[in-house]
Parts: sequence; structure tokens; C-alpha cells
Amino acid sequence: MTIKVGDKIVNEPLMIPSKEKGVGSLNLQEFSKGKKIIVFAVPAAFSPTCSRTHLPGYLENHDKLMEKGIDAIICVSVNDIFVMKAWAKDQNSEDKVILAADGSAKFTKAIGMDVDLDTFGQGIRSKRYSMLIDDSIIKSINIEGKPGQAEDSGATKMLEIIG
Repeated sequence: MTIKVGDKIVNEPLMIPSKEKGVGSLNLQEFSKGKKIIVFAVPAAFSPTCSRTHLPGYLENHDKLMEKGIDAIICVSVNDIFVMKAWAKDQNSEDKVILAADGSAKFTKAIGMDVDLDTFGQGIRSKRYSMLIDDSIIKSINIEGKPGQAEDSGATKMLEIIG
């Protein structure tokens, strides 16, 4: 079942880099209590659209989003934590966007955003989307309409939504 606007974000942990422990856990339901956050997902770290447009758009607009009351920006991908750590380093995103690994796609499946890309040799991945979450409640879901683009789910669209 796909989540919808008005639902509470699921209670399924993601893996994130941790300076203290190397690897940590992030539960979006707990993390977003009392906060306004943006969650966006990419099909694969290091892929062209994800690395050239989607993540860079959020990095470039980080300050504008924070000025509009956003507390955190989280990027989710069905990749392992080591890939996400390498991608964070490659994109220089450590202080602006939290890159969260959903290696087994449990979070992605729980919210109904999984897609089978086995035809392209990638297996189960995430649809490209963005969400605005306020105090654990989903306020906006933006699923990308065109493959290879990051317009509906990109930072510019999120800035329009936030107002």
C-alpha cells in the first residue's frame, strides 16, 4: 500500500553515516517529531540523474530550504551504507543532506515506493520522489513523472510547495 498525504511516516529504520560509530540508524517517524523535514529518494546513488541533478539541486538550495523552516533534508536510496557514504563524500553533502541507506528496501516497500528495475540489472529500487513531512505527518508527496528527470521531486518544486 502506498502512503498518502495525511499519513504518519512509517516506523522503519534507515542506515546513516555516523561520525561517532561509523554507521547509525535513523527512524524518520521519531526523527521528524516536532520538525519539518524533506525526504527525497533516488533509484541509485552515483547514477546520472541522481548525481548531476537531483542531489545537487537539494545541495544548491539547502540554505533557501532552511530559511523556509526546514530542519533537515534526507536522501534515501536502495543502496548499502558504504555506497551512500562514498556518494556523500563524492557529492560533498555531509553537512547539508543526510544520505540514508535502505539496503534491503524495507522502508521503500513499507511506503509503497518500490519499483522492480531488474530489466536494467538493478533489482528492487525506489521510485524517484520527494516528501514534505511535518511532525511525522506527510504533507506532500511528489512522485517523478518522467524517467531520467528530477523536476516533480526536485528542490525547485519543493521550494514552490513550501511557499
